Amino acid sequence: MHIDKQILDKANEWLTPTFDSKTKEEIEKMMTSAPKELEDSFYKNLEFGTGGMRGIMGVGTNRINKYTLGKNTQGLSNYLKKVFAGEALKVAIAYDCRHNSNTLAKVVADVFSANGIQVYLFSDLRPTPELSFAVRYLKCHAGIVLTASHNPPEYNGYKVYWQDGGQLVPPQDGEIIEIIENLQYSDILFEANDSLIEYIDEEIDKAFWQSTIENASFNTPQSAKDNLKIVYTSLHGTSIKSIPSVLDLAGYKNVNIVPEQAVPDGNFPTVKSPNPEEPEALTMALELADKIDADIVVGTDPDSDRLGVAVRDLEGNLKLLNGNQTMVIMTAFLLEQWKRADKITGNEFIGSTIVSTPMMLDLASAYGVECKVGLTGFKWIAKFIKDFPKQQFIGGGEESFGYMVGDAVRDKDAVAAILLVCEIAAQAKAAGSSLFKELINLSLDYGFYKEYLISITKKGIEGANEIKKMMVDLREHPLKEINGQRVVCIEDYQSSKALDVMSNETYEITIPKSNVLIYYLEDGTKICARPSGTEPKIKFYFSVHTELPSVDDYNATELILDQKITNIIAEMQLT
Repeated sequence: MHIDKQILDKANEWLTPTFDSKTKEEIEKMMTSAPKELEDSFYKNLEFGTGGMRGIMGVGTNRINKYTLGKNTQGLSNYLKKVFAGEALKVAIAYDCRHNSNTLAKVVADVFSANGIQVYLFSDLRPTPELSFAVRYLKCHAGIVLTASHNPPEYNGYKVYWQDGGQLVPPQDGEIIEIIENLQYSDILFEANDSLIEYIDEEIDKAFWQSTIENASFNTPQSAKDNLKIVYTSLHGTSIKSIPSVLDLAGYKNVNIVPEQAVPDGNFPTVKSPNPEEPEALTMALELADKIDADIVVGTDPDSDRLGVAVRDLEGNLKLLNGNQTMVIMTAFLLEQWKRADKITGNEFIGSTIVSTPMMLDLASAYGVECKVGLTGFKWIAKFIKDFPKQQFIGGGEESFGYMVGDAVRDKDAVAAILLVCEIAAQAKAAGSSLFKELINLSLDYGFYKEYLISITKKGIEGANEIKKMMVDLREHPLKEINGQRVVCIEDYQSSKALDVMSNETYEITIPKSNVLIYYLEDGTKICARPSGTEPKIKFYFSVHTELPSVDDYNATELILDQKITNIIAEMQLT
């Protein structure tokens, strides 16, 4: 196989004395016996996406390794010194259960310390939301967590947080990336100053747990807590370090942990994917719940920012809720609690994203608060909190199984979200209702919204080109009708233009640019196409809705909406 000269030049740079002998051996091996692998390892540099930077571990510019992370950290160090000139700089670092996370975290700590920056490094794996909390608690200028969230075992990643506890957003990310790109690998300072590395653990844990209980507890009677039977799984991830302790301290004693998944393990041996978005991931938890007749199942992804929830439906069967459903249940509950406490003044807001359920807008309107809608990713919701300090943030979520309760943590937080959902379930059960019935009540009040996601994986260079072509086709040859319904509006977040198809008028989109396209149909259906920022995937989001006449009509109405989504997917040839 012919190897492109540009790729060969990049690979040859990694054969210079700057790089260690093991790295050079692996590159030489690829050059002689695995040219395809060499190409994939060097054809581009890993990029920051919606959730930081993620990639397969290995050698090369398109891989997670000590050099790509070292270069990022050196660039970030240079940027911090520029922005906070003269200040005593501090950063916090956490890591998850993935292979090499602890050693890569130490590399990152070494580089920061070599640049004269004080480092607070967690002594063991911790949930991502605890890192966000720690940044503000310790008054750090930035934070890093080594995680690839729910990606397969061969992945790892690097998420950067700023001093507000939120992830990097424009223009800072672009400014830092420019500095990183102008660095040479020989510029990285790898020699640690160990006197600047301090290990942290119990003090931060206890403060984080207490903050979580204060934010996500709502006067649930102890009898109601005792009467709620919970099954919980960490899916081999970090939440085992926090959620059992938080639930126990909050008064939930009837918590049954899935034992086979309780030990952190970067191989995730009992699941195909450690992602609570995937129904299969909670199979073992559901089996345990049926065995002991539990009321609710809760689970998290490896870094504990996403949560999965299953509850009993009207027939008593366990039913997995999607991220939009859990989001509206939690938001409606929070809004009602704020209303009862007479805390709503009209100066509050909830947060959502452009690919999430439109019911969030309905909820905000009903309670007299604002719903701020941003791009995909919790960094945008955290940015709202920073940009509008005079408004109070109540809660917010996105369809991808993430939620944030209050502003103590500035990222999606499965620790607080699981406590909150248990509070709702316990109170509902004590009142003769259930979490599922509460969802139906919302559908009666605001209309029955049903959302669905298709994620299409396209790996490598060819895959990236296929995804690009799909987006180009949707832009240059827009669909005029889908499932018998005319397209009435097309929003293109890449060009910041929206087209009213009926009047042929365009208007500006004020949300930051992103490679996202949304079609709206005349019956209110919403279809969004978006390439993933952290995985080799293109995602299609569907939202349909109709009125729900009565509780008795719930199942039949759901079937109608499911069929509508199925028809749309077939017509768009996405099967």
